[in-house]
Amino acid sequence: MHPKNIHKKEYDFDLLQECYPQLSEFVFINSHEKKSIDFSNAKAVFRLNKALLIQGYAIKNWELPDGYLCPPIPGRADYIHHISDLIERKNNVLGLDIGVGANCIYPILGARIYNWYMTGVDIDETAINYAKKNSKDIPQIDIRHQTDNASIFKGILKEGETFDFSMCNPPFYRSEKDATKATIKKNTALHIDSHTRNFSGQSHELWCNGGEALFIKRMIKQSVSVKDQIRWFTCLVSKKEHLPKIYKQLDKLKITRQTIPMSQGNKESRFIAWTFTV
Repeated sequence: MHPKNIHKKEYDFDLLQECYPQLSEFVFINSHEKKSIDFSNAKAVFRLNKALLIQGYAIKNWELPDGYLCPPIPGRADYIHHISDLIERKNNVLGLDIGVGANCIYPILGARIYNWYMTGVDIDETAINYAKKNSKDIPQIDIRHQTDNASIFKGILKEGETFDFSMCNPPFYRSEKDATKATIKKNTALHIDSHTRNFSGQSHELWCNGGEALFIKRMIKQSVSVKDQIRWFTCLVSKKEHLPKIYKQLDKLKITRQTIPMSQGNKESRFIAWTFTV
């Protein structure tokens, strides 16, 4: 985990319960005689992440509609810290979050950790409404509705508007069937007898035609038309086996690229970054 990430240590459940007492009903002593929660329980996971936002970032009025994606705060904060290293610039930073979701987590963390000015966009009206509610006390955040499902940047960026970076947590799966198979595999590895996801998520948040690799390739192609408005384009890549396809697309267009590794415990992840100006 990034050295600046405040979540790199074990959860302090005593402090988290003090900040958010509603977490307490889900906290128990596990087999290692440590306080924990049932990470297969979506309600417990939501309350843990809400407690982390209250304790670490003074975000008290954060809510999600039923069935929408609840993000793990430590991993999301890591992406923000690594982007800060990438862009180097420290003052008056402007960031764009593609697929902000109802949780609005990247704009919230970007604004709270680094005082960035963040714009979040989404195609889902319910997500837009909740993102606005969740960020209403943070003046550096602007939420915009993307009405063209086929476009990623077109119709969102205003004429003459520029950003230091864009970021995205893309749909991971190709279909609902793939998402369910991944859930079963994960729960089996964790010895959890359940086929239910603990993180929820709407269909457009979790899967799209062609899955993650095709979505990112489409983003790369569309980034060419706004290359003068965004300095660094970035996107999470959940599966490292997708990287060769993504590299091929970038190299074909002769675009400068780099891959930034991230880790959380035994979990390894990464994001791809590309630019037309370096």
